Amino acid sequence: MNPREILDSLPLQNGHFCFESGHHGDTWLDLELLCFDPDRVACLAAELSNKLRRCKIDIVCGPLVEGSFVALMVASNLNARFVYTEPKPAPSATGLYPVKYPLPGALRNKVVGKRVAIVNDVVNAGSAIMGTFASLKESGAQPVIIGALLVLGSAASAFAASNALPLEALAYGESRLWLPDHCPLCAKGVALDRPCER
Repeated sequence: MNPREILDSLPLQNGHFCFESGHHGDTWLDLELLCFDPDRVACLAAELSNKLRRCKIDIVCGPLVEGSFVALMVASNLNARFVYTEPKPAPSATGLYPVKYPLPGALRNKVVGKRVAIVNDVVNAGSAIMGTFASLKESGAQPVIIGALLVLGSAASAFAASNALPLEALAYGESRLWLPDHCPLCAKGVALDRPCER
């Protein structure tokens, strides 16, 4: 699938943005509108499910918000259980990746010893999948694969490889992300169009 098929269904803004991870970039997707057409997303989720089926998954976990909707559809397709993580800013965190993704308390004991697929909608810097992975491991789960509708850039691939996890996506695309201290837009004095998501 061409990344444009997914991207074209979402409003895309070009400018100067700060992401949840703390990185700066020049492209913003309004992912809140991804599930506005549930049938379209259900078809994409079914296609992603087929890529994950080989892993004998017990549970599918998705980060709130949009990623969890996709993960729920994938769990249904795989006849698996479903859990989610929720973003929680760490008040004392500084630098990159300051947002944690804990499992709600009632779900933590449900994942112990289970084979879990981490499923998200679109992965760019990877803040949500990295935080979800950490929480699953802390709760005694066994993450076995990462899946997404669309992967932008190389952060997800690098993270998956460093943790010996397969990464499956329907499409891959380019992304320009910069460390805040190395952002060329900041160097040119371009104001942020959207402040850092914390």
